[in-house]
Amino acid sequence: MSNDEIRLKIAIQKSGRLTDKTLDLLEKCGIHLVRSKDQLFCRAQNFPLDVMFVRDDDIPEFVSMNVCQLGVVGQNVLEEELALDTAGELANIEVAEELGFGKCRLCIAAPHDFAYDGPASLTGKIIATSYKGILKAFLKKQGIEAKMVSMEGAVEIAPRMKIADVICDLVSTGTTLTANGLRECEEIMRSQSVLIRNDSLTGERQVLLDRLLKRMRGTLRARDSKYIMLHAPKERLVEITKALPGAESPTILPLQGCDDKVVVHAVCEEAVFWNTMEELKNKGASAILVLPIEKMLD
Repeated sequence: MSNDEIRLKIAIQKSGRLTDKTLDLLEKCGIHLVRSKDQLFCRAQNFPLDVMFVRDDDIPEFVSMNVCQLGVVGQNVLEEELALDTAGELANIEVAEELGFGKCRLCIAAPHDFAYDGPASLTGKIIATSYKGILKAFLKKQGIEAKMVSMEGAVEIAPRMKIADVICDLVSTGTTLTANGLRECEEIMRSQSVLIRNDSLTGERQVLLDRLLKRMRGTLRARDSKYIMLHAPKERLVEITKALPGAESPTILPLQGCDDKVVVHAVCEEAVFWNTMEELKNKGASAILVLPIEKMLD
């Protein structure tokens, strides 16, 4: 097999809430794609990776069938496909990495006048959903018998149209629920985007995946981190370093011409808010500088 043939294929959502963020992640991993608007397949110019643009609920099957070795999909979609896979055809899929974007919740939501007092309140009710597999498993676990109505879109209008008593749908901000007179009652699962893989990757393709994962992890870690530089009085150095959010082993350097102060450099892997900076200032820190990090690699 020639080097030109040793490539990875990854399936991502053709259009939707994960598309732009997945492409942005690949770009920040240094992978350059040239794609026209309606193109369904493209090759990276500087990394042995081919990208297929497909419907999100087709991604697990594409990965399972080895049409692609990798896929980026929401956990909600993956769990739904696994729940419906009674034949075990998707058993060769596993999550390679949680990507952290596209976060949402799959919830039971009901009209404000619906008396919800725990899952038992759903007994004998009609539930509209696009996630019959996950919902069925939830109801079975709770020992509840209810009727499910499948809807592929605009699930939130079902109670108002008298199609269902309650709904089971994805919630991000809750704005759509509020606009339709619904309230969130029960969280069934939390979801985010994940990179999935099949079990076919061996040899040089596994090496390529390892390279890709290192880049992704470095990019994701950099996204959530900040680089802090500050001046600290020596006598208050311990309490100042303890106040740095998510920082391990900061670098301490002498401050030229100032024997009672040092320079502190640290990577903070938690959010750095104004109140954090104000706390550092109150502890005696000065010249506080917070910078974004573009890339990280251990």
